[in-house]
Amino acid sequence: MSEPTAVGAAAIARTDDHIPSGVERVKPAPEKPRSLWTDAWDDLKRSPIFWISLVLMTFFVVMAIAPGLFTSKDPTFCDLANSRVSPSKQAWFGYDAQGCDVYARTIYGARASISVGIAASLVALFVGAGIGIIAGFYGGFADTVLSRITDIFFAIPILLGSIIILTSFPTGANPSQAAEITKVSLAIAFLGWTSTQRIARSSVIQLRGADYVLAARSLGASNWRIIRRHIIPNSLAPIIVITTISLGGYIGAEATLSFLGIGLQPPVISWGIQINNAQDYLRTSPYLLFFPALFLSLTVLSFIMLGDTIREALDPKLR
Repeated sequence: MSEPTAVGAAAIARTDDHIPSGVERVKPAPEKPRSLWTDAWDDLKRSPIFWISLVLMTFFVVMAIAPGLFTSKDPTFCDLANSRVSPSKQAWFGYDAQGCDVYARTIYGARASISVGIAASLVALFVGAGIGIIAGFYGGFADTVLSRITDIFFAIPILLGSIIILTSFPTGANPSQAAEITKVSLAIAFLGWTSTQRIARSSVIQLRGADYVLAARSLGASNWRIIRRHIIPNSLAPIIVITTISLGGYIGAEATLSFLGIGLQPPVISWGIQINNAQDYLRTSPYLLFFPALFLSLTVLSFIMLGDTIREALDPKLR
């Protein structure tokens, strides 16, 4: 063992001879520790689907927040003289049966449709993740009761349950847009939280036996501190994925309910209402259905694609 050591020392000495006097040796900077989120971001940066879905999602969200950036026309202004006039330079998407500008109503329809999806996703996130974390962390009787309650809600289809809820609580006279959006969002989220609960519960069950959780418990940390400092941060990845994917589904659910005439109600402007109004003129004026349906499909697709690419980046088994 002494001979290789002497050879190594001589090599180091020869290397040091080439360093000018007065110049300090620069040690290589230590590599930053890798994390799940760092590796996921490296994968996402190389994914064209991620960037396409992100650009589409950003475009539609900006459209919902500031529709005035995309059109200066009033979506509520209608002129029967323009009833079902085909697309032209004056109206890119044409006019509907009431003589309203389809392009302006399509732009402004993004606000209500996306608002319902975001609101329903947030409610489902907090309710589902909260119940799932409690059930997975404590286990035992609490897990059994909460899981059986989740199974009961999971057995009811979201659309069917939303139809029953919305028909049981009809819209009053002159409803505000905020009230309409809140009602439809709660109806969808009432049954939509079950998927988030199952994902959160399974993730927490895997984490509660981790070494750092057991170490924190042995040091006397309270259950709330363990949940807040260890369980929640390390279980966020699958919860974020299911929430992003579900958001696109909730936007589609709102459009379906509005198409059936039991979701958002006029004077609220949404893509589902536009599709509902266009069904009687599908043969003679197909553009009345095409443009709002196109915007709806691209929005739903962008959220689902984004969630799917994030899921693949966060799952080491899929790399």
